[in-house]
Order: sequence, then C-alpha cells, then structure tokens
Amino acid sequence: NVLRKPGGIADAVQLHGKELSFNNINDASAALNALKEFEQPAAVAVKHANPCGVALGEDIYDAYIKAYNSDPVSIFGGIVALNREVDERTAEELRKIFLEIVIAPSYSKGALEILTSKKDLRLLKIEAISEISEEKDLKKVGGGLLMQDADITDFCPDDLKQVTKASPSPEQMRDLLFAWKVVKHVKSNAIVVAKDGTTLGIGPGQVNRIWAAQQCIERSGIEVKGAVMASDAFFPFDDVAKAAATAGITAIIQPGGSIHDKDSIALCDENNISMVFTG
Repeated sequence: NVLRKPGGIADAVQLHGKELSFNNINDASAALNALKEFEQPAAVAVKHANPCGVALGEDIYDAYIKAYNSDPVSIFGGIVALNREVDERTAEELRKIFLEIVIAPSYSKGALEILTSKKDLRLLKIEAISEISEEKDLKKVGGGLLMQDADITDFCPDDLKQVTKASPSPEQMRDLLFAWKVVKHVKSNAIVVAKDGTTLGIGPGQVNRIWAAQQCIERSGIEVKGAVMASDAFFPFDDVAKAAATAGITAIIQPGGSIHDKDSIALCDENNISMVFTG
C-alpha cells in the first residue's frame, strides 16, 4: 500500500493486462520518474530499473522510434513510458515487440484496440503523467528505513561552469542537458552518451567510473563520434576523459569537484573537447 499522489505510479489506472508484480511497480516507477524530466514528446524505456533507451521527438511516434532504435536488444521485455497520448501508429510499433508495460497519459480508441490484442500487456494510464510532487525517498535497511528528500531539483544555471578552452555549441549544450537528465536516473556509477536528443549508450551500475564509460562507449557503436557524454559524479582520474577522446566524444558534462579535475581538464583541452561542471 502506498499513498496516492497525482502523477505517481500509485495514481495509475490499469486498463488491460496481467496483475502488476512487485518488480513491475518498481520498474514502472523508475520509468515514470525519468519521463518527468522532459516537457517535449519523450519516450523512456526501462529494464531492471535502469533506462535502456531515452529519446525526444517531434511527436510521440518519433520519440518512441528513436528510443527503440537506441537499444533494440535491451528494450525486449521492458517498460515503455510516454508523455503524450498513444496513437494508432505508435501502438502498431509497440505491438511488434514483447513489452511488460506501457505507460501513457491516454490512448486513442484505435491504439487501445491494437494494444489490447496482446492479452498480457499491461496498459497503465496516468493523466497527470508530467506532474512532479515533493516526497521523501525511502530505502529499507536492516531494522529500519533511511529517509531523505527526493532529488527533484536540477543544478542552478548560474552554477554551470565551462572549464575548458573549447565551449559547447548550442546543439551540444542541448544534448549535454538531455544526457544530464538521463544519467540522473541511471544507477551509479553511471555514464550516458547521447546525440540529437537520443541516448546512444548507457553504462549503469559499475563499481568504477571507467568501466561504466567503456561499457557506454562500446554500446554507442559508430555513432559515438561527435556525441556528448554525461557522468553522474566527478572524474577521480583522467581515464574517462581519455576514453572519451579516443572515442570521438566532443563535449562532457559532470559535477566536478575531484582533486584531480585539472588532469581531466588538460586532457580535454589537448583533444578540443568542451567540458562543463554543474557544481
């Protein structure tokens, strides 16, 4: 049992499909939280509580196709959250693969007819899907609960600091801010590579940052050249910057704050990479 708040996963109305499991609810909540970062048409695919494909589009069909193409392997058996009504064209694409859950603010009549043809697919409707509510973040530990304020704020724009000789172009800055919003919802250590409002590679949950970066770069494939990178924490060494330079990354966003920041900055300057710190 959970408290119902507008826009939260507990506010969902199930329109179709099997009963939601414990893991379904947890993963659906992760997809929903990531989706709330974006105002324009967006699609978020989640697998095991981590985003596996996130994209912005001109409309919801465009956003979903981009999110699917960013990782067509991992999305299988996953959860897709969309922040616009699902139309028939998008529903036809969603029907083509095995998904556990689709979440959206609404579905057209034709889309419902298409999606309900898959008897086990869980369809969730959350009308206030973009609404963000202030609540506590709770984690169970042996004998008790850890409680803190949920992370619903972003960095102050005035704190954004260019630390390299090269400055990001407007297009790169848009992608940097997009990747930053995604990496927030990836289990740490986390690295995200993105281009044109679409994730190319997501490196989640590694025990050191360079492994997350290497994994992310490998998953990005040939599209990595000219892309941007986001890190959910500072670079303790310059190894991630080196990996980014070798791959052809052109811009990086990270919090900064390492005692070795100067090494990563120097590496970026040597390779004409722009880097900004969020503080």
